[in-house]
Amino acid sequence: MSGPPHVRRPATLASLAAELGVSRTTVSNAYNRPDQLSAPLREKVLEAARRLGYPGPDPVARSLRTRRAGAVGLLLTEALSYAFRDPVATGFLEGLALACEQAGQGLLLVPVSPEHADVAAVHQAGVDGFVVYSVSEDDPHFRAVLERPVPTVICDQPIGVEGVDRVSVDDRDGMRALGRHLTGLGHRRIGVLCMRLGPQRQDGPASLARQQETSYPVQRERISGIRDALVEVGVDWASVPVVERFEHSPEAGASAAAELLAAHPDVTALVCTSDVIAIGALQWAAEQGIDVPGRLTVTGFDGVPEADRLGLTTVRQPVRRKGQVAGELLLERGDRNTPKYVVLPTELVVGATSGPAKKREEFFSGW
Repeated sequence: MSGPPHVRRPATLASLAAELGVSRTTVSNAYNRPDQLSAPLREKVLEAARRLGYPGPDPVARSLRTRRAGAVGLLLTEALSYAFRDPVATGFLEGLALACEQAGQGLLLVPVSPEHADVAAVHQAGVDGFVVYSVSEDDPHFRAVLERPVPTVICDQPIGVEGVDRVSVDDRDGMRALGRHLTGLGHRRIGVLCMRLGPQRQDGPASLARQQETSYPVQRERISGIRDALVEVGVDWASVPVVERFEHSPEAGASAAAELLAAHPDVTALVCTSDVIAIGALQWAAEQGIDVPGRLTVTGFDGVPEADRLGLTTVRQPVRRKGQVAGELLLERGDRNTPKYVVLPTELVVGATSGPAKKREEFFSGW
C-alpha cells in the first residue's frame, strides 16, 4: 500500500531569501518597500516567490509588528445594506473609498444597530482610525470609538466633540435658503416631514420639545432653518405640523405625507428633510392625483441623482466630496494635534416641484 503523498512545505521568507542568496530584508522590501529595490531584482524575487509558493508576508504578523492595521473603519449605525441602498450614504462611501485608495489603505465597514448597545464590533475592529458617519449624540458605539487610542473624524454629527476632526455642511443655512424660496412664493401653510429624531423607533407627529431635544443635530438644524424662514414672515412655528419617520425610505416618506395631509389638508407645501423622503411624498401625491406643484409644493434636501431626474426642488450638498475630505483628514493627520472643522457649501436647486402657493379659497375638502 502506497504511503501518503509528499506535500511540499510552503516557502517562508527565510527559505526564499536562502534560495536567492539575498537577505530577508531584500525579500521583505520586494513586498513592503519596492522603491528600495531595482525593478529587475524585485521581479526576480517575486518570480521565485511564485515558483516556490511563497504567499508573501503574513499580514497579521506584520500588523502585530508594526502596530498598523492598514485600514480605516467607517462606523455606521445602520444595517450594512444601508451603505449601498441609501444614495447619500453611497455617495459618501464612494468619496471615502477614493481617499483610502489614493493613500493605499483599506476600508472596513463597521455597521451597528441604533437600537442595540452592543459595542463589541467597535472594540474588535482592526483599524488605524475611524470615520464616524452621522450618528446620534448619545450613541454608545460612538463613545466606544472615542475610547479607542486611534484618530477619529466625524461626518455631520455629533457636533461639539472636543479634539476630534469634523466635516459637514451648514444644514440650517441651506434649509433657511429653501424656506425663503417658499415664502417668496407665498407659502405660509407648510408641513415638515423629517427623518428620525431619536434612536428609539417613533413614527408620527413630532412635538416642539422633541424637535429641540433630538439627539440628531442635523435634523434639528434643518428643522430650525425652515423655522427661521417662516418666523421671518410672521408664521407661528407652533402651528407648523412636523411628522417624523424612523425609517429612511420612499415608503416612509409616502406614509408621512399621507398622515400629515390627512390631518392638515390646507397645507400648500411639504418640506422634507431629505430627498429620499421627498421622493416618497412625490410618489404618494402622484398616486392620489395631486398636482405638483399646482396644488402642492414638495421639496427635499441632499441633491441625490434621483432628485435631479425628478426635477425636485432641493438643497444640494457635496456628499462625495464630504466622504473624500473625511478620509483625507484622517489619513493625512500626521502629528497634528489641533482639530480641523471643514464646512462644505450647499446649493439651492429650484426645480419643477415648487410653485406659487394655492389660495385658501381654492382649496377643496379632503384628498
